[in-house]
Amino acid sequence: MKFTEEHEWLRMEDGVVVVGITEHASTQLGDIVFVELPEEGQAISKDDEVAVIESVKAASDILSPLDGEVIEINQAIIDEPSKINDDPLGIGWFFKIAPSDLTQMDDYLEESAYNKLIE
Repeated sequence: MKFTEEHEWLRMEDGVVVVGITEHASTQLGDIVFVELPEEGQAISKDDEVAVIESVKAASDILSPLDGEVIEINQAIIDEPSKINDDPLGIGWFFKIAPSDLTQMDDYLEESAYNKLIE
């Protein structure tokens, strides 16, 4: 698993990358009340604004961590955004990307480095 400085996590699963927000981000945002995700089949580029998350405290844009194509979104968090607060690293995932350049994963932090960032 890799982490961005914008508090997203990336996990490889069967050649695709699953993306979500970290527990730290979930805690900082507070109760999440709305999520807007990209369209399945949408081509995305690294650093594109691809999703919006709103909580009782703030609204945040989620940036694409990689170039690629969105192949699946998590409809469950659209229907029930609180799932992100309940399990941000599990059932609270956002979308899956078929990456076009896996070397972009090298730009991101290992868990130990991310933990130092949020200390």
